[in-house]
Amino acid sequence: EKKLYEGFGELLFTHFGVSGPIVLSASSLLGDRLAQENLILHMDLKPALDEKKLDERLLREIDTSGKKSIQHIAEKLLPRSLVPIILDMCDIDPHTRGFEILKTERLALISKMKDLTVTLTSVRDFNEAIITRGGVSTKDVNPSTMESKIISGLYFAGEILDVDALTGGYNLQIAWSTGHLAGLLMN
Repeated sequence: EKKLYEGFGELLFTHFGVSGPIVLSASSLLGDRLAQENLILHMDLKPALDEKKLDERLLREIDTSGKKSIQHIAEKLLPRSLVPIILDMCDIDPHTRGFEILKTERLALISKMKDLTVTLTSVRDFNEAIITRGGVSTKDVNPSTMESKIISGLYFAGEILDVDALTGGYNLQIAWSTGHLAGLLMN
């Protein structure tokens, strides 16, 4: 009922759910909450088109290929493997020919492309993690040298530290920068 995260980016449908840079960024912020409750994900599969423009595009496809099945026509707008799922969610027979599609069905299809909604139930297991959180507290590390404040001569860098960032190379930059700093000062 409350928006917890909003972003724009690449999303990947997998055999286990959703992934991709936008999902990794969201999971960084929402992973703890998802461990406590299911969350609803709303996806706009055609963000560059408003509903009117998307309807015009679909109508053009129907005019061009109206004798073909709506499944075939929808494949021009969506990933092939996603089409049967969306048609099923809209209660549209995939074998219906384009010119036979009812206006209510067409509008349901457009609505689903603009707001595909799924329930998120969990994040993947730690063994499959791409991004992790936790580690040595930054409070216990001198930020100028990366040396432990508890054990002299012990240095920390990268993912051993309790730091994480959104996707886009930031975690790699943290690893390189802290590693470089710790390496320079260890001599």
